[in-house]
Parts: sequence; C-alpha cells; structure tokens
Amino acid sequence: MASCRAWNIRVLVAVVCGLLTGIILGLGIWRIVIRIQRGISATSSSTPTEFCRNGGTWENGRCVCTEEWKGLRCTIANFCEKSTYMGFTFARIPVGRYGPSLQTCGKGTPNAGNPMAVRLCNLSPYGEIELQNVTIGNCNENLETLEEQVKDVTAPLNNISSEVQILTSDANKLTAENISSATRVVGQIFNTSRNASPEAKKIAIVTVSQLLDASGDAFQEAAATANNDALTTLIEQMETYSLSLGNESVVEPNIAIQSANFSSKDAVGPLNVRFSVQKGASSSLLSGSTFIHTNVDGLNPDGQTELQVLLNMTKSNSKACGFVVYQNDKLFQSKTFTAKSNFSQKIISSKTDENEQDQSASVDMVFSPRYNQREFQLYSYACVYWNLSTRDWDTYGCQKHKGTDGFLRCHCNHTTNFAVLMTFKKDYQYPESLDVFSNVGCALSITGLALTIVFQIVTRKVRKTSVTWVLVNLCISMLIFNLLFVFGIENSNKNKTSDGDIHDIDFKNNDVPQTDTINIPNPTCTAIAALLHYFLLVTFTWSALNAAQLYFLLIRTMKPLPRHFILFISLIGWGVPAIVVAITVGVIYSQNGKNPQWELDYRQETICWLAIPEPDGVIKSPLLWSFIVPVTIILISNVVIFITISIKVLWKNNQNLTSTKKVSSMRKIVSTLSVAVVFGITWILAYLMLVNDDSIRIIFSYIFCLFNTTQGLQIFFLHTVRTKIFQTEASKVLTLLSSIGGKKSLSSVTRLRLRIRMYNFLRSLPTLHEHFRLLETSPSTEDITLSESDKAKQSI
Repeated sequence: MASCRAWNIRVLVAVVCGLLTGIILGLGIWRIVIRIQRGISATSSSTPTEFCRNGGTWENGRCVCTEEWKGLRCTIANFCEKSTYMGFTFARIPVGRYGPSLQTCGKGTPNAGNPMAVRLCNLSPYGEIELQNVTIGNCNENLETLEEQVKDVTAPLNNISSEVQILTSDANKLTAENISSATRVVGQIFNTSRNASPEAKKIAIVTVSQLLDASGDAFQEAAATANNDALTTLIEQMETYSLSLGNESVVEPNIAIQSANFSSKDAVGPLNVRFSVQKGASSSLLSGSTFIHTNVDGLNPDGQTELQVLLNMTKSNSKACGFVVYQNDKLFQSKTFTAKSNFSQKIISSKTDENEQDQSASVDMVFSPRYNQREFQLYSYACVYWNLSTRDWDTYGCQKHKGTDGFLRCHCNHTTNFAVLMTFKKDYQYPESLDVFSNVGCALSITGLALTIVFQIVTRKVRKTSVTWVLVNLCISMLIFNLLFVFGIENSNKNKTSDGDIHDIDFKNNDVPQTDTINIPNPTCTAIAALLHYFLLVTFTWSALNAAQLYFLLIRTMKPLPRHFILFISLIGWGVPAIVVAITVGVIYSQNGKNPQWELDYRQETICWLAIPEPDGVIKSPLLWSFIVPVTIILISNVVIFITISIKVLWKNNQNLTSTKKVSSMRKIVSTLSVAVVFGITWILAYLMLVNDDSIRIIFSYIFCLFNTTQGLQIFFLHTVRTKIFQTEASKVLTLLSSIGGKKSLSSVTRLRLRIRMYNFLRSLPTLHEHFRLLETSPSTEDITLSESDKAKQSI
C-alpha cells in the first residue's frame, strides 16, 4: 500500500509538471508564431528599414538621408573624402560645408583648441564634387578680440568675417558667450553703415549657418543674457540684406536668401511674387532648391514643395523684395513657445523696400510639415510672426486657412518673419486588451483572495492564530490591486485616437501654443496609476511584514512578539506606501506642475502605470526610486528569511516542536511553497524579463504571468483549502448537496459509500491527509495547548 501511494504521488507530480511545461512551451511557440506573422505583414505593407542605407531613415514614403549621402536609397556619396593640404588634415566634409582642420591652435594662444584652418567642399560648375583652397586662421585672435576690433570703423571687415567663420566652424564647441560675440560681429558686417564688401557678407552668411548648428541650450542661454539684443539685431539686418542681392540667391545648409528686383513696368499696380522651397534628400537646404516667380496668379504647391510664400503687393511701388529661410528657430528664442522635438521648424521672412508707413503687402503661405508620421500625429498649428518689439511670437494680423491639398495654409496682412508653430500628438501604440490568459489568472486570483479573506475572518476565533491579521491584509491589498489591474490598467485615451487628418484641426483657434508636443490629459489614468502604485507597494510591504512575523514566531520562539505588534505593523503596512506615493507625486508635481503634461513624468500614456524612463533619465526616474528600489529591498529580505525558515524549520526535524515530527517530504515541499507564495518570491522572475533576447524574455514573461496572476489562487489553496476547518465544512456542504440531489434523501448506505470514496480520495493525497483528517468524527478545533510557534507552523 505504501509503495502504491508513493507511486501515485510520483505520477501526480510528473503529470502536473508535464502539464505546466507543455502550457509554457505552447504559449512560447504561439507567441513566436504571432511575432513571425506580424513581421511578415509588416514587411509586406511597408518598406523595410534596410531599404535606406548609410544612416538614412524611411519617412513618409521616401528615404531621408544624412548630409553625406543622397539618392533614392542614400547610396550616392555627397561628401569630400579625407584630405591633406598645406600641412593641414581634414576629415570627411559634406558638400556645401566648411570642414575644420584636425590641427588646432596651441594651449598658449588666445584661440587655443580651435581649428587652425577650414576647407570648403563644393560642387564644380560641371556638378563634380571638389575641395576648395584652405583658409588659414590666426591663432592669436578669438571671438572676444574680434568683437572689440569690429567696433573700429577702419577695421578690415573681410579678414574679420573670415576669422569669425573659422572660429565658428566647429558648432559642437560653441558656447553661449561664443554665440553672443559672433552675432554681434556678424551684425556689424551686415550693418549698412559699415559698407562691408559682398564677399564679407557672403562669408558672414556662412557663419550664421554654422551658428544654427549649435545646441539649442546655448542659444537659450545667450538669449537670456541681460540686455542682449544681438539676436534681434541680426534678424533685422538679415531682412535688410535680403533686398540687396538683386536676382541672385545665397544658399547655405541652414539659411537661404534670395531677392527679386522689379522693372518700372512691373512695379506699377498689383504684383504677386511667389517664393518656393523644394524638399531635398536631407533636412539641409541645398543650392537650387529655392525659386522665385513674379507676376503669378497664386500659390501652386506640388508634392515636392516644402514651403511656399505668395507676396501680394496690391498698391505697390516697390522695386525689390527679399526672402530669407532659416532651417530652424534657434535665432528666435521664444518665451512662450518651447520646442521639445527635433522637427524642423523653418522660419520664412518676406520683405519689400517700401516705407513702414506705406506697407500694403500681405502674404499667403503653405507649409508641408516634415515629421515622422509613424510616431506622431499633427494635432494643431498656429500662423504667427516674430514681433521684434516683444521679441516673441505673435498672431496679430495672421489667420489659418483651410485647404484641401494637405498643406498648412496661412494668411497675414503684413510682411516680416513668419512661422507655423505646429503641435504634435505622439501616436502611441496602445497595447491590446488583456489576453485570456491574464484575465483568467486574475479572475481566479480575485475569487481565491475573496474566499480566503472571508474564511480567515470568519474562522479566526476557532483557529486561534495571530497570523490571520497579516494574511488578511495581504489578501485585501492584493485583491484591490488585481481589481484595479483588470478594470483600470488601460488608458481611456486609447479609444480617442484620430488619424491626424488636417481637416480635424480647429481653424478658428490661432493662439500661440506652449509647446510643440501635446498629450490629452487624463486625470483618471493618473489616479489609477497612483492607486496601482500604492496597492502594489502595500502588497509587498505586507509580504515583508508576514516574513518578519514568521521569523519571530518560528525562529525566535522563546521571545514574545513586540508590544503593540499588530498596531505597529498595520501603520507600516498601510502608511509607509502612502508616504512613498505621496512624496513621489508631490516631487514630480512641484518640479513640473506648470507643464500641463506633468502627468507623463509620473505615468505612461500607453497604460496607467509608472513611466518608463529614457536611457539618460534612469537616475531621476520615479519608477526606480519609488518602486524598483523598495521592492528589491523587500524581495532580498524576504528571500533571506525564506531560506532561513526553510533550513531551520521546514526541512529540519526539531524534536522540541510537535509539528515537525515525522513529517513527509511532500508536506515539507508544500509548506515551503506556502511560505514562498505569501513572501512573493515568484516576483523575482520579473528580473529575468530584463534579458535582451526577445525569445527568452517572452518565455519568462509567460512564466511570470502564470505564477503571479494566479498568486491569489495559490494562497487560497495553500492557506485555506489545506486547513482542517475548511475541509470539515466542505465535507458538510458536499454531504448536504448530495442529500438534496436525491428525490428525498440518500440512504445511509449511499452516504457511507460517499464518505468511503472521499476518504479514499484524500488518502491518495498525502499532503492533505497528513495535515488533517477530513472525515474524522472527533472535534475539529485546534489543540489549545499548542505554542504560538506551532500555530504558525500549522498555518503554513
């Protein structure tokens, strides 16, 4: 009989392990098949990322290349190779740019660390890529000394312009002081009273283009300098300079200037001038990408148009007009609008040679915004101009127009520097609803936790054990967390997504936005995230308290529990997590409360849970300090206590404890699992989900989901079903149901057979049989003489 029983146990264990292994492997294979199918559908519906070479990216149906490459797939070289000339070495230089020499000025010179020379890579008249001659700088000059020199009316502006261009050739090294000094020097070169040569001014345009490659933070710091009007002065002088080029154009990577002169015949009566900027292979402005047409009927954008302006001069006596295009808005440092994305914010300036009192020109504009449509949706835009008096964006005289061609249209009744301030909404990939696997696991856990709570409370006096209070609180926090997880983890914004169509934009509202990215606020989701954060921390805290209590009861058996232990652990279990959550939300709100999107510094948008930090923001992440760190500390302490209890109590026969005498290995295993479940040891599997291999991570994800979504069910079986009282009451209920199932009542023989079958079934499960006798007729109450440690051991 004993050998047969042992064989049955081995078969049962083998079957259970086989089923679990089969389920996990099946889920892993199913997940891999799904991923393969999604990969096939993605490649069939979109161009693969390998299509664009050499760092190019696929955006909106075409490859956007870096400056060094061009062509359909970014495979045509657009640079000059590494070269050496006149003892100076130059790295690869993109076409249209000046490359700094690798040799720099010595430490003892005023220009220490800056390049000694620059060299231009350009196209020949025949379209061939070629290197120009080397321009050598003066190591005894820097931007500060040049700023002093340019104040002298007799200063050689040609030499000063060349020196400034060399000193600003490496934009990565430019500071706010460098930008301020360079803009003041360039401003003097463009000053009409200084009569600088056209060559000096063209080199100054190169300097402005190089300055626009500097960091946005450096420009913000330069603009914040007290009484610093260098940027504003430069903007005004660039407008004036745009009228002096005749019918020529100057195009640099970050700035393009073009003028148009009118004959006396054209200058009489209404006149329309159209200025167009075509899309290039890269984000830089290219020579030949700007066009001016006079005497046109109106705007005429096509698929290659990125920007187009129609200058309407209805009562004009103008003889010239000029246009300036800035690649970005770094010269226009706004106090009300903040650009957080790296989208190109082109600025267009239009100006005529009319007097300010006679201004009668107006402009119509169309913009084709360049952004990644796979990640963002256009939410809204504003037609604005740069107000030179307030040094900020303004909407006076400008309004939006609704078009049918997908372009953003604006109209302003005056001429100056214009822009379209666009706001984008990130196109979040909201996850699908919880799958059946998660729903079933959570539903079983919710049911098991509810039954456990009711059973532990109702039978507390009969069982006479102090472990009940901790277990009930653990189950309550886990139950609430599971309910919030099932019904609140999904963001309700998931059902409010739009296709980003331009026709959905509000054309009546033309207010200046605060930022270029926007998220629909959802206080409910933020509240759910805070509650999930709180109750999960509460769950881990009560598991730690459970571990501490069992340590006192099972290891330190000769010492009583501390005074007011229940009150003390209650304050810790429910109070400490509340303090952590309150501090976390309070700190984030105090730092970002003025930003209407501060919620996303605390929670995610895709689900109502703590925000995942960017790679460079891990140290400041609330997820790290308010969840991962405390949970890791709790898990480490629980593992230490779990190992201690397992070695010293569960797997060691102590003759002084009646509950550890002649205990089978199977019962020791089940008791060990009982402790592991309430200690939350299975949450360690979450750290295995951090591996880089997707296949392995998916398998661990399903194993983690299997063990943790059913944690409430495990507690129900291990801490409720296994108790003598529950099984006695279950036996009575089964007997009652069996008697009700007959027409009248079951005979005594039938009831006897039922009891014999139940007895034989329980005999085949030694784990249950050795812990209690379900069908004994003796009283089912626990022995009152058991020590407190024996009670805790029996509850395990």
